Amino acid sequence: MKTLFSLALSCATTGAHAQAPAHAAPAPTVEVRPAAAQPVATGSADTFTGVVRISSPFRALPPGRAGGAMVTFEARARTAWHTHPLGQTLIVTAGLGLVQQFGQPARAMRPGDVVSIPANVRHWHGAGPDVSMAHVAIAEKDEGISVTWQDKVADQDYQAAMTSTGIGVDASGKGQASARAQATSQTLSPRQEAIPLIAACTAASDMPKLNAALNQGLDAGMTVSEAKEVLIQLYAYAGFPKSLNALGELLKVLESRKQRGIQDAPGREPSRAIAAGNELAAAGKANQTEISGGPVQGPVFDFAPAIDQFLQAHLFGAIFERDNLDWQSRELATVGALAAMPGVETQLRSHMRASLRVGLSPAQLRQIVSVLSDRGHPDAAHRANDALTQALAAASKG
Repeated sequence: MKTLFSLALSCATTGAHAQAPAHAAPAPTVEVRPAAAQPVATGSADTFTGVVRISSPFRALPPGRAGGAMVTFEARARTAWHTHPLGQTLIVTAGLGLVQQFGQPARAMRPGDVVSIPANVRHWHGAGPDVSMAHVAIAEKDEGISVTWQDKVADQDYQAAMTSTGIGVDASGKGQASARAQATSQTLSPRQEAIPLIAACTAASDMPKLNAALNQGLDAGMTVSEAKEVLIQLYAYAGFPKSLNALGELLKVLESRKQRGIQDAPGREPSRAIAAGNELAAAGKANQTEISGGPVQGPVFDFAPAIDQFLQAHLFGAIFERDNLDWQSRELATVGALAAMPGVETQLRSHMRASLRVGLSPAQLRQIVSVLSDRGHPDAAHRANDALTQALAAASKG
């Protein structure tokens, strides 16, 4: 395929039209296609770098010529250089992105931004370095063509684009914290919104609601790998039995969707080997320190130092080093699970603060509260709201 994205943006039909029958044609009607019925495809490696998911492709009815799709780029993923004969419009819906016209400095894109790309202008667009980005892409066909693909964007050109926008670079030269701070959005994407719901249902062992939440996440573009990774991580917070039961429910969901003709994107496995021994412990300690805002200390860890070793080597090491799920998604899962479990309010407050550190905004965290409340988890919503209020109060004091 050269590529699915090209097909999504060139969805006008061609061919001869049969002579109209003598009787009157039926009046045109408004059509609503459910998200669950729309395919989710993975962008071709010929025209994309990194993991890109293309969902809900659409086309205008004749005489319209516009077509497009919802496109989600994982961190660092981007298009190749390309042009559109009649131009293109992008509407950013989530995350932090980059767009660059050839010969011009790159520009940052954030949720709510509308990007107008003139006809035949060579350009590329994609996600920032640490978080995913999603946009609606719309283009028209000219003589059957809506996009012309060119060469891929080299890593050094992508790095130069980040530098020119200031994304990924702070005063100390360390990139991650600055990039995550700039990526802060005011709304969760539909995919992100599903994660705390999935986690809360898992922690509560509510299989019917988990089934609905998993379908919601997959409909929003969550890959099978991401859904599995959320449930795998939750064993560290909710326990092995609940994690295993949730993975079994995911299998049922995927089989049911397959029988309905829905092909969910498989996603990707971690891109790097996980370290072992002292190297793993060091990586886990660094991750724990960054997420926690400083070295983790306390009488419990002095009393039972092995628990901190397990936290560093396994949870923040072996799990958080797996890069097929970003840290924001991992914190959304953790907050959702902890909110569903009474008696762990201290840990919930801690992870609300951690969520702010990895770039989730107060507005996004308030959205978690609303989602939990709206989807039948009032107690979890109440605990999440109390924890967020306390976390924000603590953050305001420095």
